[in-house]
Amino acid sequence: MGKHIARKYTINRKGFISKSLGLIAAFLFLDHDRMKLNAAEEKLQPRKKRNIKTDADLAAATGENPSISTRRAVAALGGMPRFVKRGDVVVIKPNIGWDRAPQYAATTNPDVVEALVRMCVESGARTVKVFDNTCNSAAMCYRNSGIEAAVKRAGGSVIKMAKWKYIPGNFPAGSPMEDWPVYRDAVECDCFINVPVAKHHSLTGLTLSIKNLMGVCGGTRGMMHIGIDKKLVALAGFINPDLTVIDAYRVLLRHGPSGGSMDDVELKKTVIASRDPVLADAYAARLMNRKPGEIGHIRLGSENGLGSMDLSSARIKKINA
Repeated sequence: MGKHIARKYTINRKGFISKSLGLIAAFLFLDHDRMKLNAAEEKLQPRKKRNIKTDADLAAATGENPSISTRRAVAALGGMPRFVKRGDVVVIKPNIGWDRAPQYAATTNPDVVEALVRMCVESGARTVKVFDNTCNSAAMCYRNSGIEAAVKRAGGSVIKMAKWKYIPGNFPAGSPMEDWPVYRDAVECDCFINVPVAKHHSLTGLTLSIKNLMGVCGGTRGMMHIGIDKKLVALAGFINPDLTVIDAYRVLLRHGPSGGSMDDVELKKTVIASRDPVLADAYAARLMNRKPGEIGHIRLGSENGLGSMDLSSARIKKINA
């Protein structure tokens, strides 16, 4: 009789534990769904840009080694500690949109990205996140661009962007970006560094730093293309990048943004750094033999106070790296 009771108790105990674990799992699952629902109901606030003084308005370093050029361009502004403080959460946003090897200049040079991650780590960053909303498979883009391996070597974290982290941005009423979903991590960081590659774009003429910010947005990409110049300027004002570094080591002159032929690539061996995204884009446009005012979002950025495209009055440092 005692054995029967003990056996029955064991079975009941096992059943109780099994049901309890099931209830806990269900609760956690529902709680995760609730978190996602709450995230969908809230709105992201614009990033607050830090007040950072630099030693130049723009620095352009030219040389054979893109890593050295990157370091020297940032150093000419005053060095990475001006931008990254100990304990900071840093976001670095390259162009990783296409499944292309680095030599095709469709994605940011991995040496430039690696140098920036290393400088952030050296400056005491708590974590350095690197991500992009890719056009091709994220796994293939991250790997074949060389950026995933470069970030890991430098001590950063490559982030695969989660759909539930896209939250409507609290853009002003009437903005062309009103309620457009923006990736939470791009806003909730201490320092945002924008690192595009300089290249041709079939719709906007060029894709540089302002256009590169499209990679922090969710929503339908095709809809973003309607009135794109105004949307890009509104987005840049919302993200407020602390530092812009343009990879112009290899530039894609034709058939952008995806490229695919080495005949369309030209070596400029230059890295551009600036606090001002409009100024950086204007300088890169000139480097690619384009007038900045002919590129819609550069012109609108200047007209709307996002920055200045007046290169003649800017403090520019040119460095042979």
